[in-house]
Amino acid sequence: MNNNDTGSDPMAALAPLRAQIDELDRQLVQLLAARAKVTAEVGRVKQQHALPLYVPQRELALLKARRAEAEQAGVSPELVEDVLRRVMRESYQTQEAGFVCCRPQGGKVVVVGGAGALGARFVSLFQRSGYEVVVLEHNDWERAADLVQNACLVLLAVPIHVTAQVIGQLPPLPKDCVLADLTSIKAEPLAAMLAHHQGPVLGLHPMFGPDISNIVKQVVVVCHGRAPEQYQWLLKQFNVWGAVLTEKEARQHDELMQMIQAMRHFSSLVYGVHLAEEQADLQQLLELSSPIYRLELAMVGRLFAQNAELYADIMLSSVAVTGLLQRYQHRFNQLSHLLAARDKAGLMAEFAKGQQFFGELAPQFLQESRRLLQKASDERS
Repeated sequence: MNNNDTGSDPMAALAPLRAQIDELDRQLVQLLAARAKVTAEVGRVKQQHALPLYVPQRELALLKARRAEAEQAGVSPELVEDVLRRVMRESYQTQEAGFVCCRPQGGKVVVVGGAGALGARFVSLFQRSGYEVVVLEHNDWERAADLVQNACLVLLAVPIHVTAQVIGQLPPLPKDCVLADLTSIKAEPLAAMLAHHQGPVLGLHPMFGPDISNIVKQVVVVCHGRAPEQYQWLLKQFNVWGAVLTEKEARQHDELMQMIQAMRHFSSLVYGVHLAEEQADLQQLLELSSPIYRLELAMVGRLFAQNAELYADIMLSSVAVTGLLQRYQHRFNQLSHLLAARDKAGLMAEFAKGQQFFGELAPQFLQESRRLLQKASDERS
């Protein structure tokens, strides 16, 4: 048949196919609703038995099985995994309406700085877990001794630069009360807590900000202080909330944070300020950007949507950061000289150093970034 036949109506031919798609989509919505009811029940059972919200082995096994089924059905395994990961992220939220209290006798939790963004997040989590929660702010110090009476946990969620000072101001705590902090440096606060309180002490660093919807799969670094057997209930509570706990010695944590936080934030700061000084047109940059550059620009822009004092404190948290950044600047200058000299061989030799260092992780990162870039491309308007 001639494709130019004026009697053919492409819209009429598409109409019944689109109707089929609409019906299948409606069925998908109903299936998702049914799945959500089941996962809500799963969450209820988990909370009843104080089981972790996030079980990585179960998630991986589920994804592996569905990928195999997708291949047999002639459907892209990557598509099925993408859909399921998004569905599972939603299901974790349906499972966290309420949490079990992991301390059998319950108790009072005092959050120092609980009116702040991160402190308020933990106030909510402890309240939803059945604890009595009291917030201690700077204008409450006259009542601090009364507020900490009978507390099972005093949790510090205050800015880095005042953490040691606040620890020193705390009134005497019950001997079995856990004293813990959420500061992004650990050695100094942990030492201050150990000196101030003779009971159980624990250093915590949540590797997330207050803008997340839940803490499922979020890393929380644990730095042990004193009497760990007395704060196992607290670590179990984090597991029930879905967090991934990673143990580090305090000084090792601080050294790693110089790379993970201070150096990365400083690099983003310099790049963002450079764009501002160059009076770059952000809208045109976005218009012409590939997904990977859009993500990079988003990560830089994200920094400037945060609290300036917090990030200044992170970058100033250790004198060792200065030496690290000076070495970084030296290497930047070295490579800049190669670029200015148009030394292609020299640039490729430096590239080879990076390839050797990243080794087998490089293709893994390539695969992970490819998935992120596909999502960024899907969301582009």
